[in-house]
Amino acid sequence: MTTKQNDRMPIIAGNWKMNHDHYQAIQVTQKLSYQLDKTDYEHVEVVICPPFTDLRSLQTMLDADRIPMALGAQNCFHEDSGAYTGEVSPGMLAKLNVKYVIVGHSERREIFGETDETVNLKVKAVLKYAMVPILCVGETLAEREAGGAEAKVAAQLVAGLAGVSKGNIATLVVAYEPIWAIGTGRTASTEDAQAMCAFIRKQVEEIAGVAAAQSLRIQYGGSVKPGNIGELMACADIDGALVGGASLDPDDFARIVRFG
Repeated sequence: MTTKQNDRMPIIAGNWKMNHDHYQAIQVTQKLSYQLDKTDYEHVEVVICPPFTDLRSLQTMLDADRIPMALGAQNCFHEDSGAYTGEVSPGMLAKLNVKYVIVGHSERREIFGETDETVNLKVKAVLKYAMVPILCVGETLAEREAGGAEAKVAAQLVAGLAGVSKGNIATLVVAYEPIWAIGTGRTASTEDAQAMCAFIRKQVEEIAGVAAAQSLRIQYGGSVKPGNIGELMACADIDGALVGGASLDPDDFARIVRFG
């Protein structure tokens, strides 16, 4: 396993999206836990982000078996309660010992019409309940080919972090996910991924200062696999991965946690 040359604990999070019912979730997570040992957890923070319907079952299992994985949610609403049919509040998630909440994933933005302003409300709501947002940013293929990738990501960061204190920004996770690489089998080159993650850290430095930028963790997401995780994690500004399809298979995800 590669040791990162900074004080930021690598964070590998599995985003299951709309996959695995609660029975399957228990089986998959147990199989994953059998393959990981104490040394793995000492070097990497492992996060599972299942569908909402799996959270209570996994919370109970992780607590009962004392498995040191963190629970994450894939989304939340920004209000505490109210007449919002079909939504889940951050307070409800906090009661389930959820530690991380994915905010502003490109699928939420592209399919469900979430805006930068909505994402900002969610970031603040997650922080209010002492959970950690995984703030997703990234560009489309058209935006990259037109030379607008950095401008798109910078705008998402400025809007998503508006009104958030420097102290809170320092605790966040930002996931850089080039939209054209999500679920397509295409992956940004290691050089491109590192360049954008370094750009993100520089933008955060301008927003919140050097200390926050150096503390904040940046993940890469977009067709992450056991075969490419090692190269990605060797990059100076990549502190982890937000893993989609490969996180559904405990064998593959264990290899990713171990950087290949």
